[in-house]
Amino acid sequence: MKQKYPKVKIHPTAIIEDNVTIGEGTSIWHHAQVRKDAILGKKCILGKGAYIDAGVKIGHGVKIQNRVSVYHGVTIGNNVFLGPHVVFTNDYFPRAFNQEWKLCKTQVEDGVSIGANAVILCGITLGKFSMIGIGSVVTRDVPSHALVYGNPAKIKGYVCKCGLKKFPIPEMKEIDYSKFVCENCEKIMEGWIE
Repeated sequence: MKQKYPKVKIHPTAIIEDNVTIGEGTSIWHHAQVRKDAILGKKCILGKGAYIDAGVKIGHGVKIQNRVSVYHGVTIGNNVFLGPHVVFTNDYFPRAFNQEWKLCKTQVEDGVSIGANAVILCGITLGKFSMIGIGSVVTRDVPSHALVYGNPAKIKGYVCKCGLKKFPIPEMKEIDYSKFVCENCEKIMEGWIE
């Protein structure tokens, strides 16, 4: 039998429903499930037991670790990292008996990193290159390059695109961005905050 996705690695125990788009170079591992109408970009990794709900859109170069749940209404940009057991929600008021629930969408922009066991409340945007700490509960929008952690997650600093330098929250009203130079890649923070 000819494989439906010839330039994609799909483990035999993975479940891929109808009308799924999978980009070239993507790997889907043990017991992962991708529901109908989902889109996975090129060179993605979908870990063991990951769940991608119907209609979810995932960009290129995304790494989704083991047991991550990405529900309907979530859009994930390019080069995003989702640590093990990250969970997204899609309903503010879930009830087993309420069939008239309202979908609440979530946007994860390019370059975001989310640590293991983080929970992302629906209806928010995680800005470009932001970093979410392990076990965080994110209940509001996260600005680009912000480092957040805790329950509820709060801004604790800023990170460079390279992710290796943490900047403290400026205490001054006027920020001299020239003082915020990444020691790793030597980029200046100016223009990060949108």
